[in-house]
Amino acid sequence: MTSGNSSGLPRRTFVATAAAAAAAAATAGSIRPAAAASASHRPSRPRSGSVTVRTTAGRIAGQRLDDVTVFRGVPYAAPPVGPLRFASPRPPEPWNGVRDATAFGAPALQTDYLPDSSEDCLYANVWTPSTSGRRPVVVYIHGGGWFLGAGSEPDYDGARPAVRGDLVVINFNYRLGLLGWGLHEEFTDRRTSSFANWGLQDQAALLHWVQANAAAFGGDPGNITLAGTSAGGSSTWQLSLLPQLRGVIRRAVPISAKHVWNPASSTTPQESREVYALLASRLGTTVAGLRQVSGHELKAAWEELYSGDPAERPVTGWREYRGPVPDGQWMRGYDHELPTPRIPVMPVYARTEGSFFTAGPGYPYPGPHPTNDAELREAVFMVLRKGSARAGLRDADQAIAFYRKAAVRGGLPQDPMSLWTEIWGDGLFRYQIVRLAERHAREGRSPQYLMEFAHPVRAPYSGTPHEATSKFLFGSHALPVNEPAYGDGPLERQVSDTLIDLIASFARDGRPVSPHAPAWPEFSPRIPSTMVVGGPDVARVSTTFKADQLRYWDRAGWVPRT
Repeated sequence: MTSGNSSGLPRRTFVATAAAAAAAAATAGSIRPAAAASASHRPSRPRSGSVTVRTTAGRIAGQRLDDVTVFRGVPYAAPPVGPLRFASPRPPEPWNGVRDATAFGAPALQTDYLPDSSEDCLYANVWTPSTSGRRPVVVYIHGGGWFLGAGSEPDYDGARPAVRGDLVVINFNYRLGLLGWGLHEEFTDRRTSSFANWGLQDQAALLHWVQANAAAFGGDPGNITLAGTSAGGSSTWQLSLLPQLRGVIRRAVPISAKHVWNPASSTTPQESREVYALLASRLGTTVAGLRQVSGHELKAAWEELYSGDPAERPVTGWREYRGPVPDGQWMRGYDHELPTPRIPVMPVYARTEGSFFTAGPGYPYPGPHPTNDAELREAVFMVLRKGSARAGLRDADQAIAFYRKAAVRGGLPQDPMSLWTEIWGDGLFRYQIVRLAERHAREGRSPQYLMEFAHPVRAPYSGTPHEATSKFLFGSHALPVNEPAYGDGPLERQVSDTLIDLIASFARDGRPVSPHAPAWPEFSPRIPSTMVVGGPDVARVSTTFKADQLRYWDRAGWVPRT
C-alpha cells in the first residue's frame, strides 16, 4: 500500500488488493475442492446469459459466465451525497422493474488512481456458482491506505475463489479519505447520533445488507466470513470487535492488517476536530458547510494539508495513513488497547511486508535507495518518522544495529536494502500482527490460525511483499500485468489453490484444510503452529519466522506494545 505522502511513494494503498477468499473444503473426512464436491447437486447453467434475483431493494439482472454468475454495481446504500455527505449510510432507494447489474459502480472519490471516481460509490459486487443453495459467504474489504482502491480492480475478481471454494464472494466500495475517516460533532447524524468514521459505517451497512440478501445469491446469511487486506485487514479486525455486528460476522481473516495507532495511521479526536475546522477556514465556510463544498475542491485541500514531510505539517497525527479515529461508537479504541475478536480468526502476514515499498512489483519507493550505511541511516530515519514525531537519528542507528545483529544470527541478508525493507515492514505491519496473535493465544476465547505467506516474487523484485497475498487469493497472479512478477507456473497455481482451500474451508466450518497442506494446529507461540504458504514446499507448519527482529519493537517505544 503505497501512501504517496512523506515517503514519496505513488498514491496507492498499502493494503492492498487482495482478497478475501475462497476455496475448497473438507467433506466427509476427505479433502477435495468444494466446487467439484457439490457439482452433482447444483442445477446446470448455460455458459453465458442473464440471471435475475430479487434483493431487498428490487430485482437485479447479473451475468452468467461459464460456471459463475456475477452481479456488479449493486447498490447497498443510498448515494452519500449532498446532505448525506458526512452522514451515516441510508438504505438504497427501492426501484421498479429489473436493474442492470452487469457494470461496476464508480470507485469512491480518490486521487488519480482509478478513473471516474465519485462520491456516489456505495456499490457491491457478487460472484456465485449458483443462485440456489446455501453456501458460505466471504465478504472482502479492499485496501488502499483508507484513501485508494475499489472492489472493481481486476486483482479482486471473485470468480476463481467462488468456483473453487463453492462460495459466494462479495466485495464493495466504501467512502475514502476525509469523506470516510475522521471525526467532528458538527457532522452528527440526527438519526444515528454518529459523527465519525463514515467508511467504517459503510462497511457495517454492507454486512447488514449481505445478511439480508445472501440467500438471493445462493449464500447462507448465517455463515458470513469477513476478510480484507492492509487497510481492509484493519477494518476486518475492527468490525469483528463491534457489538453492532455481533452475530453477523461468523469468522474473520485479517490479511496484512495495518493495525491502527496514533500517530502513524490515526489521530486524536481533538486533532481531527481541528483539521476539519482548519479546512473550513481555508475554504471560507463552516465545518457543517463543508457539505456544500465541491468534493474535488475539498479533497484537494485535505491532500495539501497532508502533503510533504510529516514533521513540517501543522498537525501531528495521521502521519502515514489517515484511518479511523476513536469515537466511542464505531472505533472504541486503538487495536492494541482492545481485546482481540471473540470469533474464530485467521491472521495472515507476508514474509517481507516492507518489500512492497522498497523493491516490490507494485509501488516501490522511487529512490534513491540506500547503498551504504549513511544512506541507510537516512532511509530508516524516514521510516521512523512515519510513526513518531519524536524519532531521531539515534533511533535509526539503534534499529539498524539491532536488525543487523539479528540478520547475522538468522543467516539473513545484511545489505542496506534488506535491512531497510525489514524495518519498514516489521514496524508498520508485522510486529503488531504477530504480537496480537500471541495475545489472542494467551487471552482469546476463540480458535485462531496464524499464516505466513511466503511465496517469493521473481527477480528483479525481491521477497514476498505486502501486496502479494491478494494475487494468489484471487488467482490474479496469472493476469498478464502480474505474471512477470508473480509467475503462473504449476507451483504458483498450486500455491493459489492451497491459499484458497485454507480460507474457504475455514469459512465453511472453521477448520482450515487443503490437500496440499499438512494438518494445521491452532496457533501457539511456543510450538510450530504457523502455517507457511508458498515456496517449493507449497505449505508447511513452522515456528514464527524472524521472531528475533520483533524484539526490537518491544522496547523501541515507537509502535505501541500489545
